[in-house]
Amino acid sequence: MSDVVLWEKRGQTGIITINRPQALNALNAAVIEGLHEVLDGPAQDPELRAIVLCGAGGKAFVAGADIAEMRSITPLQAEAFAARGQLVGQKLAALAVPVIAAVGGFALGGGCEMAMACDLVIAGPKAKFGQPEVNLGVIPGFGGTQRLLRRVGLAVAMDLCLTARLIDGAEAVRLGVASRLVDGDVLEAALGVAAEIGAKGPVAVRLAKRVLHENADADLNTGLAAERTAFAMCFTSGDQAEGMAAFLERRTANFTGR
Repeated sequence: MSDVVLWEKRGQTGIITINRPQALNALNAAVIEGLHEVLDGPAQDPELRAIVLCGAGGKAFVAGADIAEMRSITPLQAEAFAARGQLVGQKLAALAVPVIAAVGGFALGGGCEMAMACDLVIAGPKAKFGQPEVNLGVIPGFGGTQRLLRRVGLAVAMDLCLTARLIDGAEAVRLGVASRLVDGDVLEAALGVAAEIGAKGPVAVRLAKRVLHENADADLNTGLAAERTAFAMCFTSGDQAEGMAAFLERRTANFTGR
């Protein structure tokens, strides 16, 4: 396993830590490949019920891409680097279980893009989000223009991408970049959300994530049809039988994910 991307499993929750605190967890080629390694390997563990993505050191989730590494690359290398970074975001979104970004500090450029690829974004009191790439003479390359557009709409996405202004956690929640603003330790808060999700019916959680992602840009009728199919699939699972029995018997459900 890479030393710049760490993997830990706590019960039924996986923790991915981007571990370059001396560089504010900036994304270089080694980090991108380390993320691919984790997402293709241990993050596929069928026992997992949620994953938390965080940055080491406390100051940054990810402060952006590694400018020192990027400054001299060719256009072809830039396209390949963007493709690998975008694929990380696609893999995060495609994981069967929910992924929660724990943002306690800077989530800028590639960091904002990685956070937005997660299913939930928990922002701490010192969180800062932004797409400041135009300050460097480039644009977002890991999905920032497209994920912002889908989260906040054209007007706000234009504002953030063209002015490079940063927003705090409260504004990020208001705009839809983040899901929740919390006080205190953001990683512990994210782990708490992971545990909360982990206590629900795993089959239903996975199907809900799939339907939401796959139909985010669909017309209403297509989305409703997908929802009906997934709803019906829930009734093939033991989780549905256990969940409804537990409700009627006024006890806590013992879900197995089957």
